[in-house]
Amino acid sequence: MSLADSQSRPDGPARGRPRSEVVERAIVEGVMRLLEEGVPLAELSIERIARTAGVGKATIYRRWSGKEELFVDVVRTAEPPDPELPGTSMRDDLIALLEQLRQRGLMTRSSAILHNVYAQMKSTPKVWAAYHASVVEPRRRLQVEVLRRGQRDGELRADVDVELLNDILVGPMLLRTVMRPDADLPDGLAEQVVDTLLEGLRPVSSPPA
Repeated sequence: MSLADSQSRPDGPARGRPRSEVVERAIVEGVMRLLEEGVPLAELSIERIARTAGVGKATIYRRWSGKEELFVDVVRTAEPPDPELPGTSMRDDLIALLEQLRQRGLMTRSSAILHNVYAQMKSTPKVWAAYHASVVEPRRRLQVEVLRRGQRDGELRADVDVELLNDILVGPMLLRTVMRPDADLPDGLAEQVVDTLLEGLRPVSSPPA
C-alpha cells in the first residue's frame, strides 16, 4: 500500500498535535520553568531558554523576534482565556469581561510565579509595551465596542463618554486586583460593579404626554 493510500484511509491512526504546537508549548514551558527557579527576566537569554526547552535558538527566532515577544506569550498562556461574550445584552457582555479580570486577579494571588511574572514585566518597559499592545489594547477596544453597541441599542444614554465609562467600569476591579491585593474578590463582584453603574446610566424614559 502506498503512502498516499495510507494517509487517505479514514480508519488510519489519529494524528497527534501539530509539531509546531508541541515545540511552542515546550518553549513556553521552558520559560516558565526558569522563572519558577527564580531566574530574572534580564537573565533569560534566548540561548538559555533554548537549552532548557531542548530546541535550537533558530527554532525560537522563527516564532518570536526576541525574548520580549516570547515573554508576552508566556504571560498570555498563564492568564485565564479571553471570555466568550454572550451577546445577549450589553450588561451580560460587560459582566463576562469583568469576570475575566476577577479570575485573573485570583490566579495572580494564588500563583507566586504569575505574581513574579507581572512584577518583572512592569519593570521592563519594552516587555510592558509589547504586552499592552497585544493584550491590553485589544481588550480595551472590545470593551469600548460593547459600550458603543449598548448606546446604539438603547441600553446606555447617548451622551455618555464610552471611553471614560470603560475606565470607570474596569477601575474597581483593577483597584482590587492590582492595588489592593488584600481586598475581597467574591463571586458576583462583576455583576455588582456593572449593575451599580448601569443603574444610573440607562436612558431616561420620556414622560407621558
